[in-house]
Amino acid sequence: MTYALLAGAYLLGSIPSGVLLTCVFSAADPRRSGSGNIGATNVARVGGLGLGLATLAADLLKGAVPVWLALNGGPATLRADLVPVAAALLAFFGHLFPVYSGLRGGGKGVATAAGGFVLIAPMAVLTAGAVFAVCAGVSRRVSVGSLAAFLLLPFAVHATVGSWAATAGAALASVFVFIRHAGNIRRLIAGTEPVFSIGRKKE
Repeated sequence: MTYALLAGAYLLGSIPSGVLLTCVFSAADPRRSGSGNIGATNVARVGGLGLGLATLAADLLKGAVPVWLALNGGPATLRADLVPVAAALLAFFGHLFPVYSGLRGGGKGVATAAGGFVLIAPMAVLTAGAVFAVCAGVSRRVSVGSLAAFLLLPFAVHATVGSWAATAGAALASVFVFIRHAGNIRRLIAGTEPVFSIGRKKE
């Protein structure tokens, strides 16, 4: 049962929510427009705010659903710690490396990781979310908010739940979020990272 749950977490995380939503409700393809990313920010940029918010909700749920199942149906000795963290990470890695497209073309994983860890360490994710909102709002760059939030997340997880498994999982997610934002980091250093704008076609 546990292995099926973890496999399901990865398969659910692999579903390209933004691509499916834009295929159904828009002529835009986020893989070929804007930044080329399938996440909510680029979907909003190329398909409109409504589709961006729908993608955000779907990506959050991809992380939250398997963790909820792990918390409510996992092995009694592990469910408060290892299995939920593993479920969150597998959904996250599914989003980054989706099986349905040959492990390529995934997103940056911010929403999916947040959706998973909000059930494991809610106060930590809410705190990181507040940091995201402030940093993204002040800089007008979603990448700045995402990087600031995930820089904080492992420390906030450890401070609020005290679980080394959850802290290590959050740290691993943070490392991959930073890796996925390598291009954004280079542009931020160079001063060429664009501000977020709905309907903008290029980064």
